[in-house]
Amino acid sequence: MSGAPRPGGRSAKVKAAVLGAALAELADAGYHALSLDGIARRAGVHKTTVYRRWGTREALLLDAIRERAETRVPIPDNGSLRADLLDLVRAAIANLRTPEVGALVRAAVALAPHDPVVAEAVAAFWTGRLGVDGAVVERAVARGEIGRTDPREVIEAVLGPPYFRVLVTGEAVTDAFLRRVVDRVVDGLPAPGRR
Repeated sequence: MSGAPRPGGRSAKVKAAVLGAALAELADAGYHALSLDGIARRAGVHKTTVYRRWGTREALLLDAIRERAETRVPIPDNGSLRADLLDLVRAAIANLRTPEVGALVRAAVALAPHDPVVAEAVAAFWTGRLGVDGAVVERAVARGEIGRTDPREVIEAVLGPPYFRVLVTGEAVTDAFLRRVVDRVVDGLPAPGRR
């Protein structure tokens, strides 16, 4: 068993250091100046460790943003769709407002239409994340709280308006605004027994 990685051991510490360094380096240097060598230096690890595990900066950033989303945007389970969606959108916007995640999302939005590698990484992240977030909608359907509906569309409808404000208009995203968005989405969902 000596060759097996231990949870919380050196491998986990190295991974955490590299992922943190990747987001910090992106926020400081920007996407175009981002290099695996620079990330390795910042993390205090040998560059071969980074190249062997991730291979490309896109793969590394995808892993970093997935990890960040898992830890900073947990999937709530309050027994109420309205409460779950509100907790989810609050955490997502708090995460988006950090310099690291804000820099990553802005770079992804700017580059994805012109860079197929970035576009693929962005699509992979959102497909996975929206699937995970959709669990709150699936649970609400199973509880009989709402009728059958597309979970991804519900999550997009809740996240879209505050993301637009943060990334495009710069308008305030207050808790009252988030409550109004969630209320509009939930109030527009099909009642139980309807499709």
